[in-house]
Amino acid sequence: MSVSLQDFISQLVSSPALSITVVLTLGVILVNGWTDAPNAIATCVSTRTLSPGKAIVMASVFNFLGVFVMTLINSTVAETIYKMVDFGNNPNNALTSLCAALFAIVTWATAAWYFGIPTSESHALIAGLSGAAIAINNGLEGINGREWLDVIIGLGLSTFLGFGAGFVISKLTVFLASGFDRRKTNKFFGGAQVFGAAAMAFMHGAQDGQKFMSVFLLGMFLTTGDTSVKEFQIPIWLMILCSVVMALGTSIGGYRIIKAVGMDMVKLEKYQGFAADIAAAGCLLLSSLTGIPVSTTHTKTTAIMGVGASKRFSSVNWGIVKEMVLAWLLTFPGCGLLGYLMVKLFILIF
Repeated sequence: MSVSLQDFISQLVSSPALSITVVLTLGVILVNGWTDAPNAIATCVSTRTLSPGKAIVMASVFNFLGVFVMTLINSTVAETIYKMVDFGNNPNNALTSLCAALFAIVTWATAAWYFGIPTSESHALIAGLSGAAIAINNGLEGINGREWLDVIIGLGLSTFLGFGAGFVISKLTVFLASGFDRRKTNKFFGGAQVFGAAAMAFMHGAQDGQKFMSVFLLGMFLTTGDTSVKEFQIPIWLMILCSVVMALGTSIGGYRIIKAVGMDMVKLEKYQGFAADIAAAGCLLLSSLTGIPVSTTHTKTTAIMGVGASKRFSSVNWGIVKEMVLAWLLTFPGCGLLGYLMVKLFILIF
């Protein structure tokens, strides 16, 4: 099933419920731009390869390309998130639950952004939706265990594979460049890092763009009273809308996360920034092609940790890492509980 732009506008004008759902969904995408998209450009900004303004423009372009190209190749990530929870057969209650979950996600993510902590919006999305599904079903019947298994696999993939890939690629880069003049290699890796950052932005769009577009479509289907849609096609206008809003979020609030990831955690040189970007982008490509939803935040930050640790473990500011890991661990129970409570509150009010 697909939705044309004309049909969407028509529904938007005639349905206040859809208007609220769209605003909340776009709010989640905007916050994703605040907290997740800056990870893609954190390294090239921290090494001064690109200015923040140029990096944001580049990230915006490649975010869209990632959304567009990867969705055409494989939209399994979107389907996994779409099918992960079931809000029941009552369209009104289902829509109220979805709105409550989105409100919880925005609240959680904005608080994390305020404190400059790069939490995973992917995991906030998964936790918020799951908490809402448990609340509306008064139990675990609304959780699709098969899709949740992919989420758990993705958690391990993004954490351990990101660190390992960063460590290995950094070591390999040092070995291959050891016989060259340092000034020449710095110039080379400056250009290479632009490529790496573009690849990372592309894969951020490929992963996170699909997740949020699936929620957008779910809200549209529920607004029309249809709870039975299982197959769908993501329209191009939605890809563009998602990319633009995500880019806007990056331009508004991304610098705090850029500083935490690219400057405070590890002091990166150009070759290290390149290694981190290539490692993270490679992990995200693997997960996207296999249809496993992973956290772009976890993948990029653990890749940076691996790069820092490859030089020496003391190169990594483990105090910053501890704060990040604590935020990651709290996201599932915290945002899940918030989603649960928001559903109970929304049902009571509406």
